[in-house]
Amino acid sequence: MSSNCIFCKIISGESAGEILHQDDEVVVFKDIKPASKHHYLSVPKQHIININYLKTSDHKNLLIKLMDNGKKVLRDNGGNVDDIRLGFHCPPFNSVAHLHLHVISPASEMSFLSQVVFKPNTWWFQSADQILEKLDMDNTGSKL
Repeated sequence: MSSNCIFCKIISGESAGEILHQDDEVVVFKDIKPASKHHYLSVPKQHIININYLKTSDHKNLLIKLMDNGKKVLRDNGGNVDDIRLGFHCPPFNSVAHLHLHVISPASEMSFLSQVVFKPNTWWFQSADQILEKLDMDNTGSKL
């Protein structure tokens, strides 16, 4: 936990946040500036700064858990997992220095600006699948 991190404060209950799911590793809560009807953040309890710190197969398992829990919260709240945007802002474009997966639905109803801000596979926003692919490869290009 980082004492200056707003997400760590939400996780610990020190700051307000509408937590919709919580387990030993992951917390999911509503984004305060939603890009669509359903916009959640799936966040690890462990303070990981951003996607550049994801390196190991353990991180791959964490990423899968972030995705699965985000989709579960989306389904539980009436969202459509077939019209979804899952991804991460890339440094320096991440607003909070705590890893967080954006879970947005319906993606087809996002405003033009939101579609630009959350455009997958750009240098400012990468899809969760793209990060998973990167975690499948180590620095030499071989599988982990």
